[in-house]
Amino acid sequence: MNDEDVEDGQALLDVHAVPFNHREVWIGKGVYPVRDGTYLMPPCSTLSDVTLFCVPNQICGEGANDPVFVVIVFDTVLGADGVGRIAEFKAARPSTRLATVLSSCPGQLDQDPRGPEKEYYILGGLFSEHFVVQQDDLFNVPDHLTDAEAAALPPAGLTAWRAVFTKGQVREGQNVLITGIGGGVALMALLFCVAAGANVYVNSSDNAKIRKAIELGAQGDKWDFQLQNLTHGEPFDVVIDGAGGDGFKAFTELLRMGDIIVTYGMTVKFEVDYTMVAVLRNIEVRGSTMGSRVEFGEMVDFVAKHKIKPVVSQVWPGLESDEEAFNFIKAGTQFGKLVLSLKSESKL
Repeated sequence: MNDEDVEDGQALLDVHAVPFNHREVWIGKGVYPVRDGTYLMPPCSTLSDVTLFCVPNQICGEGANDPVFVVIVFDTVLGADGVGRIAEFKAARPSTRLATVLSSCPGQLDQDPRGPEKEYYILGGLFSEHFVVQQDDLFNVPDHLTDAEAAALPPAGLTAWRAVFTKGQVREGQNVLITGIGGGVALMALLFCVAAGANVYVNSSDNAKIRKAIELGAQGDKWDFQLQNLTHGEPFDVVIDGAGGDGFKAFTELLRMGDIIVTYGMTVKFEVDYTMVAVLRNIEVRGSTMGSRVEFGEMVDFVAKHKIKPVVSQVWPGLESDEEAFNFIKAGTQFGKLVLSLKSESKL
């Protein structure tokens, strides 16, 4: 690959490190949600990727009120984001150390903060030594981050930023519950909330993860009903949840009337229990997926200002370690992001 492969407005990235996300696990297992409770079929037999395009039904000629669905493109390369150095560019602004976010395309969330205006996609392809990317998808890496920390930032950081601030509207002094602490998004949400001056509480079935979260500024317990003891009976203002399932009934009882549950994923169960009790208490449920370039820029600036460091659970050398990372993340024992390093550790 050389500069002849790079078009105006693009850059050739020399990839230094990439994160391993749950997205890669779901794709590999063939359980990436497609439409109406169905999943990607058949399961991928290898770690060859699919590119997922989320397309409004109007574009495909279906009813405007039908659900958005996913178009699957097989045999592309894994990896949605990473960090690297620009090797070649055309008409680029002068910059060298950059992180990439490849969760958006022109039109996605650029104008309307409620959600995407047009089709959007996770591009894929970063599990490679070089990658051609649109320059709009490149952002300067904060100077205090290592390669691994910078690689861990884009997917988890953007998702957490939108969930916490755009959808959750978290403010200083609020009581915020972040469920299932240990994953990359939940930990970034924790770090953002602490930096914003909120009172952060976490839960987990793993006492070791709770102890580590407390070291990062949270308070925590195993069970939801015990968490309110930590707040001295005060209700929560916001719940940030990535599990789905049956926890919503407990959230309804823990939240102040009229407050917010933000859900950015459903790793436990692809449905939630939203009852009439929640309706009568005016509890809002807000879905949150990835984010915009504007939000990504705001997130990176916030990370730089507060010197926030994404939590990295483990780093493996080389792309050939992807199977080991795949098995590690399936076990669910990590605390933080998993990263594949393609270069010797550096600050680029």
